[in-house]
Amino acid sequence: MNYWLMKSEPDVFGINDLYSKASRTEHWDGVRNYQARNMMRDAMKLGDQVFFYHSNCDQPGIVGIMEVVKEGYPDFTAFDPDDSHFDPKSDPAQPRWIMVDVRYIRTLSRNITLKELKSLPELTGMVLLRRGNRLSIMPVSEEEWQYIISLETTQPIMEIS
Repeated sequence: MNYWLMKSEPDVFGINDLYSKASRTEHWDGVRNYQARNMMRDAMKLGDQVFFYHSNCDQPGIVGIMEVVKEGYPDFTAFDPDDSHFDPKSDPAQPRWIMVDVRYIRTLSRNITLKELKSLPELTGMVLLRRGNRLSIMPVSEEEWQYIISLETTQPIMEIS
């Protein structure tokens, strides 16, 4: 099994939006970065576990857990001129963009914020925390996954001023 982190802006598609979908399942569309696309196409497998990360908000952080329930397939939003993810260069015969389906597992009992994650020496090698990394999809090691899960039941690390 692999572990992942997938980012979404909560005002566009948040953890509660996934929860409200039929069967709590939705396709993860609109990825328009080749490196992230390649991970969905080549590495994401059925049953992989995924952290749902809220980005570009007041408190960015890990808010929930999802599971990959359908492996990579053509992102049909790329072919729809009325969709915000339309790509006129994408061809249905040779699709440029890929998506996977994810299913809601649970919401974490608290938001594990980016600020908190950055403060932890145990996570210094985490892809999310690398300078300049802006990918919307990234791998998480099993050790990082287990450590982050353990943080859920602890109090957030508070800065002393």
